[in-house]
Parts: sequence; structure tokens; C-alpha cells
Amino acid sequence: MSPRDPPATGLPALGLDGPTAPVDAAAQGWRNARNLLCIRLDNMGDVLMTTPALRALKAVRPDRRITLLASRSGAAIAPHVRDIDDVIVYEAAWMKNAASPPERFHATVQQLRERRFDAAVVFTVYSQSALPAALLCHAAGIPRVLAYSRENPYHLISDWAREIEPLPEPRHEVQRQLDLVATIGAQAPDRHLAFSVRDADQAGLDKVLRARDLSLPRDCVLAHCGATAESRRYPAALFAQAIDMVAGAGGCVILTGSPDEQALVDDVMARSCDPRRLVNLAGALTLGEFGALIARASLLISNNSGPVHIAAALGTPIVDLYALTNPQHTPWEVPHRLLYRDVPCKYCYRSVCPLGHHACLSAVDPWQVAQAAFELLESHAGTRPPVMIKAA
Repeated sequence: MSPRDPPATGLPALGLDGPTAPVDAAAQGWRNARNLLCIRLDNMGDVLMTTPALRALKAVRPDRRITLLASRSGAAIAPHVRDIDDVIVYEAAWMKNAASPPERFHATVQQLRERRFDAAVVFTVYSQSALPAALLCHAAGIPRVLAYSRENPYHLISDWAREIEPLPEPRHEVQRQLDLVATIGAQAPDRHLAFSVRDADQAGLDKVLRARDLSLPRDCVLAHCGATAESRRYPAALFAQAIDMVAGAGGCVILTGSPDEQALVDDVMARSCDPRRLVNLAGALTLGEFGALIARASLLISNNSGPVHIAAALGTPIVDLYALTNPQHTPWEVPHRLLYRDVPCKYCYRSVCPLGHHACLSAVDPWQVAQAAFELLESHAGTRPPVMIKAA
């Protein structure tokens, strides 16, 4: 298990020594960019971790219109981020798990060309190349492009921030993107993640709860056992033991998951020693309703996936079962505990455990999960709805 506090992941803003123009000159040109395309083609959590940078871009010019080009997963966040004015869904062929025929590339080029964007910002993790997205922008006639690049992009990227990662001390993904937009003079008025829960989301959640004759007690704990990558999933048997301990201490535990995760949640329920104490809402909620549920909860217990970043945006404390696949994606500016077992193969950046043992997660004892939950619930009882914790 890790120490309670996360490893250092935030670094000061870095001087990115690529051939980017001086900030003042670059910033002046970017201030004139009213119609802006922001490209983030990976997953929902990645888009969420980019929201402070989007806020910084909007703050430079409040009348700026930001269009997000994103995968279907990432685009789902757009209605909940006030700084995003429009969204275009594009499953890029150069992204993992995306299948896209050449015709889709050409259609997207035409769609972007018709929008007449003044500039584009390409957001990537350091293991990704921005060059394919920059080529898309070039083909669409977008005159200014900001992105990180390890290789010299020549005319594909007008404002080039040299890729300097990996660093000896990991830089958080949020800070990485804030550093990128800072090279053109964009500074965020605040650094919190953004996720807005709308009135319709609250009403939709209430409708779901009424239909199931449920009311949320003040000690509601959410448990999310899914994750897009297999390597980031805490074993179902251990997850069941952990939430049984939390439920047995007097807390209400609600299991959540997408429709695709229904079977996984059912497996956890089946492994519980008393599933009657658990509530299964997997597949029952829209994304907005899920956000409303997180906002009302006292705590989220989750694998490191999109729900962790939604909870961070909403200020809900998190017990994060943190597979050591990437050190840059820890919960951002929210009370949390990271649980993992330090292993020699850490930071593998793989979706499937390359050694097949999942030791960074499977070696975490369920009692450690429950204990972390109790500690967070107790320490934040004054700021979140309190939970009753009984002696085991």
C-alpha cells in the first residue's frame, strides 16, 4: 500500500524550450483567435483534466467560442463544461481502440474547414504524438496550431512547445495542459476541474430513485468497480469484501457503472456476503444523473477512471484504487487516498497488465480500502454529509 498522501505530481510551470515564439508575441496573435478548436481525442477523464486549460483559454477572451473535437467518450462531457460551446465527435484512427476509415478523415477535414477556425490547440498525453491532429488542422486550413511535439513539426505546428516528458518527478496531466496554454499567455483564473450538474440532472436522478423507492441517506458511499482498461480494475472479489466492510459499519453503499459494466457490477454483487445491504444502479443513470449522484455522496470508492475526475470536479472525497499505470492522473485538488502496491513494473502505461499478475492492485488488502474510506468520511464529516461508523 502507498503512503496516505499521493506522490508529488504537480510541478511549477515549465519553460518549454521549443521554437515557440516569445509569450508576448505569441499571446498577441492568439488574442485575436475568437473561433478556437480544442482537440482532445482520448477518454472522458482526459477531457476533464483539460478543463482548467480550457478555462484559461476562455479567460483570455470571454467572447471566444471553443469547439471541442473529441472521441465519443470525451464528447459526452461537453454539455457539463461551460467553457465548451460546441463539440464535434471524431474517432481518430491514430488513437487506441478507435477504428476510422479514411473517408471519415476527409469528411472531418471538410467539416473543420467549413467552421473557419482561427486557431487550434492539440492536447495530448506525452506518449501521444500531436502530429496527426496537426495534419488534420493543416488540411482544414487552420492557420495557428499549438501543441507539444518531440519531433520538429516544421509547418504543421505554428506554436511548438517542445515535449520534455517524461520528467524525473511526474507532472500532473492538469498541470501539463496548463503549462501548454501558458506559452501563449493563457492563465486559468482557477485550477479546479469542471463538471456542471444541471437542474435536469438532479430531477432525473430523483426520478430514478423514486422509481426504485430509494432515498439517499446522509452517509451515502458510491462504489465504482469498472474502468476502461483491464489493468486498472481492482479484482471483483476484493472489491466486494471492501464494500461489505463499509456497509457493515453502517454506511449506505451504492454500486455504479455504465451499461457496459453491468456484468462486472453484478459479479461484485454476487460476491458480497450480504448483497441486500448494497444498492445496484449500474446502467440506470445518464452521465449527468451520475454526476448528480456523486455530488450528493459523502465518498467515492473507485478504480482510477473517469468517475474519479468527476468526483474531483465536484469536491467529493475519493478512495482511489490506483493501478500504477500512469503517475500523472491522480485525483486533482480534492481530498483523497491513493491505494496501490509499489511494484518494479510500475508506470507501464499499459491497458492490460504486461506480466499478468495485477500486483499493483491485487496486493491491496480490502481492509485497507475500508480503512481509507473510514478515515476520509471521519475527517471530512464537517464539509460533506456525515457517516455513522460503528466498531467492527
